Amino acid sequence: MSTNEPESQPFTAAADDAPASEATGERKPAGGSSNPDQTVISSRGLDVYYGEDQALHGIDMDIPEHQVTALIGPSGCGKSTFLRSINRMNDLIDVARVDGDLYFHGKNVYDEDVDPVALRRKIGMVFQKPNPFPKSIFDNVAYGLRVQGKDDDVEEKVLTALERAAILDEVEDRLDESGLELSGGQQQRLCIARAIATDPEVILMDEPASALDPVATSQIEDLVEELAEQYTVVIVTHNMQQAARISDKTAVFLTGGHLVEFDNTDKIFSNPENDRVEDYITGKFG
Repeated sequence: MSTNEPESQPFTAAADDAPASEATGERKPAGGSSNPDQTVISSRGLDVYYGEDQALHGIDMDIPEHQVTALIGPSGCGKSTFLRSINRMNDLIDVARVDGDLYFHGKNVYDEDVDPVALRRKIGMVFQKPNPFPKSIFDNVAYGLRVQGKDDDVEEKVLTALERAAILDEVEDRLDESGLELSGGQQQRLCIARAIATDPEVILMDEPASALDPVATSQIEDLVEELAEQYTVVIVTHNMQQAARISDKTAVFLTGGHLVEFDNTDKIFSNPENDRVEDYITGKFG
């Protein structure tokens, strides 16, 4: 997959040849043992505050490349806050403050020389509620390309993104129609196409199927698994069965903004190390 960006990007892998976990020289995260050669995102002692309230406490995690990492836990546990920290979406909240380190290819994304807008070109995001623009289907997907000045072969890139998002067959003859006329599931896949059209390395998804019917949810789940062949996917979900179905790694956040366990998904759901995680997964609370 092409990841060409302007040379001024301070957070590309070229800035650090060592894997993120080696480049940081920090302790390994609690729980799990991801291969450092595959690590694309690492957090070390990450704290996030909203005013005086601390939403995340000392999060250590290594997220592997080209896999699906699920973030699960009860409402208010900090999983969406962590997700938004990865591409600095929390910067848009006036009272938000971040301490600790979060690395993308060994580069701390909170360093002063990192441009958050440029970072988000590398780390795209799909939100809980589909948010197509009041534009044609074609222009929705082409929007990011045009904003970034990637005007060459726009039609080919749009069609490729729609195909990768598993929606091209449904809209190929309707590209001039408004994206707002699509069904909810189609709108969400359109937003995914828009996110991948600019060729990011990482796709963040904040409960992308929570507002969809079972058929549309199944389509999104199938798509997430396919996307991981070319992208690193981090997904927040309240649906534990969904996490078990589609993810390779699972991080369990519990009340108070603590990461309690992070490991291979099959181990989390079959033999967790932490009793609180087992209680949560078996429905004793949450």
